[in-house]
Amino acid sequence: MCGRTACSLAAEQIRRACAYRDGRGRRRDPDWRDGDRNKYKPSFNKSPHSHCPVLVSRKHFHKDADSTEQLLAAMRWGLIPSWFRESDPSKMLYNTSNCRSDGMLHKNSYKEDGEEWQGRRLLTMAGLFDHWAPPGGGEDLYTYTVITVDASKAMDWIHDRMPAILDGEEAVRMWLDYGQVPAMEALKLIHPTERIALHPVSTVVNNSRNDFLDCIKPIELGVKKEVKPTASSKLMMNWLQNPSPKKEEASPGSQHTVKVETPKKSSVGLMQMWLQKTEEPSAKKLRTS
Repeated sequence: MCGRTACSLAAEQIRRACAYRDGRGRRRDPDWRDGDRNKYKPSFNKSPHSHCPVLVSRKHFHKDADSTEQLLAAMRWGLIPSWFRESDPSKMLYNTSNCRSDGMLHKNSYKEDGEEWQGRRLLTMAGLFDHWAPPGGGEDLYTYTVITVDASKAMDWIHDRMPAILDGEEAVRMWLDYGQVPAMEALKLIHPTERIALHPVSTVVNNSRNDFLDCIKPIELGVKKEVKPTASSKLMMNWLQNPSPKKEEASPGSQHTVKVETPKKSSVGLMQMWLQKTEEPSAKKLRTS
């Protein structure tokens, strides 16, 4: 699966869009984890290594909380397992922005050490997260990966994989509530879905530095976009269309000096490493996001 998502909502809008009912049936907006609200930056073009909003059970961070309570955290896209021993997370040589649903339970990297929202529904994707502590000390890094499944008929013409989409608030609740919902029961939520709307977008999204509306704006395939001339291009066209005045012919006896310039010289498979890992913690639980 490719590595692009978009989340242009402000931090407070995300809270409202992620409203849920807790164990007592109360309608609540999830809080942001302390300090994470400022780590998240809205974007029309999010790529791996950027910080994205991740919804988790509050109990992961507050052990006295009920597992039905939810919390928003800003996590870096691209899983760095807790057992990673390098001092620099950028030395993680394998792509962990996505993980296959059919192998995530068998790979060590995925084992453990008020006002109602009226906007469009969020595309809620199932994922796994972990936290990595720098060996030399420092702030823990929370990272996540998106689970993928076989592509549905709606998407198999694009790619053979698609994100595992949690369809509706109840599916999100069951996936996150690891205290009351067994892992094998939650895994039944992971399957392809046809309930998704698609539209093509511009290739400007391929450059992660581009962050504007055209990255998500629908386009019509096969239709060339009309390029409006700029002031400089108009000036150039006028110059090309108007011939320059003829130069006076040289007399037979006149001499010309021609300067000849020497031309310048031109200047010339995704997670296999964890299948062989032997030093992972022996008892870990699955963290879902």
